[in-house]
Amino acid sequence: MDTFRSLTSLLFASLVLVQSGFSSERKSELPNIIYILADDLGYGDLSCFGQEKFETPNIDRMAREGMLFTQHYSGSSVCAPSRSSLMTGLHTGHTQVRGNKEIQPEGQEPLRGEWVTVAEALQEVGYVTGAFGKWGLGFPGSEGDPLNQGFDVFYGFNCQRLGHHYYPHHLWDNDQKVILEKNAGNKTGTYAPTIIHDRTLEFIEDNKDQPFFCYVPSIIPHAELYAPEEYMEKYRGKLLPELDYDGVDDGPTFRQGPYGSQPESHAAFAAMIDLLDHQVGEIRAKVEELGIAENTLIIFTSDNGAHREGGADPDYFNSSGELRGTKRDLYEGGIRVPMVAYWPGKVAAGQTSEHISAFWDMYPTFAAMTGAKVPAEIDGLSMLPTLLGDGQQEQHKYLYWEFHEKGGRVALRKGDWKAVRYNVATKPNSPMELYNLAEDIGETRNVASSYPEIARDLAKLIKKARVPSDEPKFNFPNPKDYKAYDAGKK
Repeated sequence: MDTFRSLTSLLFASLVLVQSGFSSERKSELPNIIYILADDLGYGDLSCFGQEKFETPNIDRMAREGMLFTQHYSGSSVCAPSRSSLMTGLHTGHTQVRGNKEIQPEGQEPLRGEWVTVAEALQEVGYVTGAFGKWGLGFPGSEGDPLNQGFDVFYGFNCQRLGHHYYPHHLWDNDQKVILEKNAGNKTGTYAPTIIHDRTLEFIEDNKDQPFFCYVPSIIPHAELYAPEEYMEKYRGKLLPELDYDGVDDGPTFRQGPYGSQPESHAAFAAMIDLLDHQVGEIRAKVEELGIAENTLIIFTSDNGAHREGGADPDYFNSSGELRGTKRDLYEGGIRVPMVAYWPGKVAAGQTSEHISAFWDMYPTFAAMTGAKVPAEIDGLSMLPTLLGDGQQEQHKYLYWEFHEKGGRVALRKGDWKAVRYNVATKPNSPMELYNLAEDIGETRNVASSYPEIARDLAKLIKKARVPSDEPKFNFPNPKDYKAYDAGKK
């Protein structure tokens, strides 16, 4: 076991100081936390972030009455490692799950028991914890099962591969497999996001009198592209020319991962995000109805950039906005994600923050809010000073990402400078690209040869940013092969 992972599995470090007057002496004073995670929603897929082909009024309203973050980053450019980063407070050079590794017949590589998740930390200080949607960090019954990683309640898809489907044959209710009879065969009687959303609202209402952490990893708008008819009819014929996607509608792989056909992909995509926006509005309405809004932080974001699967058409919708790339890229379009934070009376309304932050900041932020403990080693920094406009906000020395498909990719941001290297698993000395995001947010001008000293500095940080994984699939060539970039010796 490597040194870094050993440190993270030790007893929790000293109690994080409770900021801005929050007291953990009485459970009734602890703030509720609702964290809503869209699936493959691009930086430009919300109207408050520039989407022009459809609107997201409920999320826009939260942005107007809360804080909008323009430089927030996901944990990774694909699902499982992004969620691992969120749960552990570690970037993908340190967290255990660094890629999508499938387990048959259902599930992904388990997050091991020695890793202390943010949900477990919140349980320790008296929170009821629930997860509703897509898990992806351990097959049913494994040590990575959400019930073994700090969640009291789970309802939804354990497996992200089966979470491709909106009319699945089954979901999981804690440790019980729930067969959806109305979806038997090729039937489409039960739209999974709707019943998952109903359970989310039930959890909030059931726990209104005690502190709760409600994690809502929606499957919307990931492929396949399906939405209920009442939402489809709002967009049918309005987003032309339509895109007809020919998928898998029967046979042995039906609803086992491959996406179903969709002749109206544009309408379906807009309809799905409309539905998601409506659900966000209902969550907000529920906390207001229960009288707990001023004691509840709601965060909305996405797990990575926009996707191109199952008929999705990010070019048509300009889903990445002015950013380069999409899902699986480590350019900005693959990892920079929209984020909105809403907390009436605590987060000032109408604020836009350029604070550079990432998924691994959520763990220490929630700890600072609640008096929960954090592991001795963590990559995240509390964002509470930014959220509350109170105190000095600590800044990251750098942010780091790695990706273990398509030849291997790494990226690092330090201040306004962004380094990107592709094909690192096959070409250890592949050339480094360098971008100044303050001047070139679209990463169109590689200036590595013009700033060799900065390029060498970031290359050294890339070399130091990761520790080897004990899973061979999540390792590039030995770190000694990462040589500092030398202009002229690419």
